[in-house]
Amino acid sequence: MHKLPLTLACGRYDRTQALIDGRVQPDGVDLTFLPLRPGETFWRMLNHGEFDASEMSLSSYTILRSEGDTRFIAIPVFPSRIFRHSALYVRSDASIESPEDLKGKRVGVGDYQMTAAVWVRGFLTHDYGVKPEDIVWVTGKPIHSIKPPTGLTLQSIPADTTLEAMLERGEIDALISVMIPRGFGKTVRRLFRDSRKVEIEYYRKTRIFPIMHTLVLKTELYKEKPWLAVSLYQAFCRARDIAHRSMYDTDALTVSLPWIIDEVEGTRGLFGPQLWDYSIEGSLPTLDALLAYLDEQKLSKRRMSVDELFVPNIGPGLAEYLRATGEA
Repeated sequence: MHKLPLTLACGRYDRTQALIDGRVQPDGVDLTFLPLRPGETFWRMLNHGEFDASEMSLSSYTILRSEGDTRFIAIPVFPSRIFRHSALYVRSDASIESPEDLKGKRVGVGDYQMTAAVWVRGFLTHDYGVKPEDIVWVTGKPIHSIKPPTGLTLQSIPADTTLEAMLERGEIDALISVMIPRGFGKTVRRLFRDSRKVEIEYYRKTRIFPIMHTLVLKTELYKEKPWLAVSLYQAFCRARDIAHRSMYDTDALTVSLPWIIDEVEGTRGLFGPQLWDYSIEGSLPTLDALLAYLDEQKLSKRRMSVDELFVPNIGPGLAEYLRATGEA
């Protein structure tokens, strides 16, 4: 049987490794998996459409859709999810001890519209009363340019420096960073000193496990081959499940963390049996919150609905069927 050649760019994660090494192959597809870092993937897909499918910033994708850009359509696969209270950094000697102390301060962010920053501004506003307009935002060069929202103070960093260096020199007061700054543990610390405790309480209160990235397929290709969405969805589910079984293997640990089994059991006690949900219904509180934040922060042109983002043929019915048959 002839298989459809397909290029897919996505990060190298435990949950994608079985796709990378070929243990999992999407049905009907001759897959070329390109394990690229997210920033490179987004830039190449958004600016040049280099791949048939790719990992994609959920905020960038939603903003594009709200503007009428329908080049891509998403599948409810979420390669990157992470709580972002731990992404707020300040100088170790700073007098900033609480989120409320950020009012009137200069806060650096690599890309104002990046999904991590949307989540941080969301919880700052809703949980601590710190609105985006209360902060002076110092930004780097975005992957995909947008018109900045009105009512904000946005400043670009000088070309000869970095946000990390500016934080260490005290030229900005705080930094939202998806990477741990080089000065962490020396001149830089997290704003939330016990970020894990804060993030667990946040999840218990909201049931939100923040989504950073989704999986997109070129819309033109999806219209020609709608079965591709289901094939990719099933393959990503199988690869994720292989990773989870491996992570919970007590014969010989596959992860270099001595208490990984305890971590898995503790996380299941909080999340339930599925640690990394690939479904719309299971992620609805998270998706609804992000869409609300994008609207509130004047990044999307209008309040988007979940149904406008994802392919229609992967809903509760399919997810329930796949779980019942052991395929998801």
